[in-house]
Amino acid sequence: QVQFLESGGGLVQAGGSLRLSCTASGRAGSTYAMGWFRQAPGKEREFVCGISWSGGSTYYADSVKGRFTISRDNGKNTVYLQMNSAKPEDTAVYYCVVKAFSPPEVWTLSSVDYWGQGTQVTVSS
Repeated sequence: QVQFLESGGGLVQAGGSLRLSCTASGRAGSTYAMGWFRQAPGKEREFVCGISWSGGSTYYADSVKGRFTISRDNGKNTVYLQMNSAKPEDTAVYYCVVKAFSPPEVWTLSSVDYWGQGTQVTVSS
């Protein structure tokens, strides 16, 4: 099993910035991709961004490309999500995820092996 410690969620004004952090611990295998999904009220959970084990490859949903940046520190088993130019439509619960078995470029719901508990991000207009 994998345990997650997510932090950084909260309230931000439109156009502002927020940084989410997620530290994973436990048995996730020797190499694994990490990423973020989100779910807004009344909507389906959706992919936000992901990063390969080495950090050399990153993947973004079109809706956040150019505004969000994902990075990781393997020495700390931590992934970061820097959210800039936040929009009200970014309001959602953000879930940190670990993918240990599927290819790093695949980011479907079913490709995720472990889910964090989620952290709320609210962007006010």
